[in-house]
Amino acid sequence: MGTIGYARVSTVEQNTDGQHDALTAAGCERIFTDRASGKLARRPQLDAMLDYARSGDTVVITKLDRLGRSVRHLLDVAALLAERGIHLRVLNLGIDTSTPSGKLTFVILGGVAEFERDLISERTNEGLAAARARGRKGGRRPVLSSAKVAHARKLRDGGDHTMAEIADLVGCSRATLYRVLDPAAELSA
Repeated sequence: MGTIGYARVSTVEQNTDGQHDALTAAGCERIFTDRASGKLARRPQLDAMLDYARSGDTVVITKLDRLGRSVRHLLDVAALLAERGIHLRVLNLGIDTSTPSGKLTFVILGGVAEFERDLISERTNEGLAAARARGRKGGRRPVLSSAKVAHARKLRDGGDHTMAEIADLVGCSRATLYRVLDPAAELSA
């Protein structure tokens, strides 16, 4: 039953000394340190720490944001640790999942995160439905108006201009021009 520390900073310029001092003071026998953005799914030292930790061990972090890139990721990591019988301790919040109150805190965090995701999804769907009801559709606006497409088609059919020249004249890229003048697209229009 060991105590393992995990520290992370986002950039090479940042310093882990404060985290290391706090983890050492908390009794960590081994400390794994990543120098990577929390947004990255793969962090080599986090993976190494997860491989190293055994049932009965305690993983110690200084702050929640050091471990997970999002609440969902944090809860996934905490669930993985719990599955394997590994406890988690967060120094700045006084959370320790080896205690009933620590477990409760994580359950509450998980519930809040799920509630937040559901609210965002609900608001997004309501907004899209309201926009559709007003005749708006989502997505990017077309680069070329129907008048410019007709003009480009006339220039192409005239045979006096290259596609690059036509693209310059109507103000788009050649790829866009080929896409809007595609025979399959013309049939569906």
